[in-house]
Amino acid sequence: MEEILHILNGDATLNSFEQTGLDGDVIVWREVLSEGPVEENIASGSFWKNRSEWISKAFDDSPDSYEEKVINQLSTLSEPYKEINLWFEYDLHCQINMLGVIVMLSKHTDLSTPGIYLICPGSYPGIANFKGMGELDADQLEHLYDNIRVQLGEPDFYVAAEAWKYYTANNIDALNKWLHENNYWANLHFLKNALQAHVKRSTINHNGLNYIEQTLLDIYNSGIHHKTGIYNAFWQTENIYGMGDMEIDIYLGRLWDKQLIDIK
Repeated sequence: MEEILHILNGDATLNSFEQTGLDGDVIVWREVLSEGPVEENIASGSFWKNRSEWISKAFDDSPDSYEEKVINQLSTLSEPYKEINLWFEYDLHCQINMLGVIVMLSKHTDLSTPGIYLICPGSYPGIANFKGMGELDADQLEHLYDNIRVQLGEPDFYVAAEAWKYYTANNIDALNKWLHENNYWANLHFLKNALQAHVKRSTINHNGLNYIEQTLLDIYNSGIHHKTGIYNAFWQTENIYGMGDMEIDIYLGRLWDKQLIDIK
């Protein structure tokens, strides 16, 4: 076993990461904690049982596939690594996954032993409309590692635990109040903006729709009636959510169920 572990935000990043000269073991975090059921105790069996059931249903996958892609990797977080690097981005999808990983590490490891580092880009030099690490090559990933990597400490773990507590409580008013009152974010520079996007998407409007549903409906009503076009239009303005096409399909499915769109 290597002394270093890299936790990547997705398979798109893995392709380029494998071409870098960075040492260490690698796992890909293949969860979508920004969608579906969550609870504060991420180390509990019920947490992962509920996740497996929801993922299998929402993405038409199987519990066996979930166990292979997600559950089997969780024990890696408890291995005696001396250094753990978290590669996550600025959007809601990545920030909630990042919170989950940090909270898990705080439960499964002696934080005085491994150095836990965060590589979290919100942009990249020379790239307009930066969409994420999946579009970077090996040299660019190494540039991030060399230039923006920060070591997390007790203040970061405290902020992460607080944010996770408010997020999993599913009390939007309490979360919104905390976001307005909390002025200290340690090294988690993109967390507040991402959680504000969560508050925004959770607010139900006069049509009985949340922000994402209404945005997708507006795109559909503008004359874009095929999924690829809807995805692209959504991504142009709503990158803060970090949603892939399969996640957008969840919201399109709700609009379909309400007979507001004629698309599957």
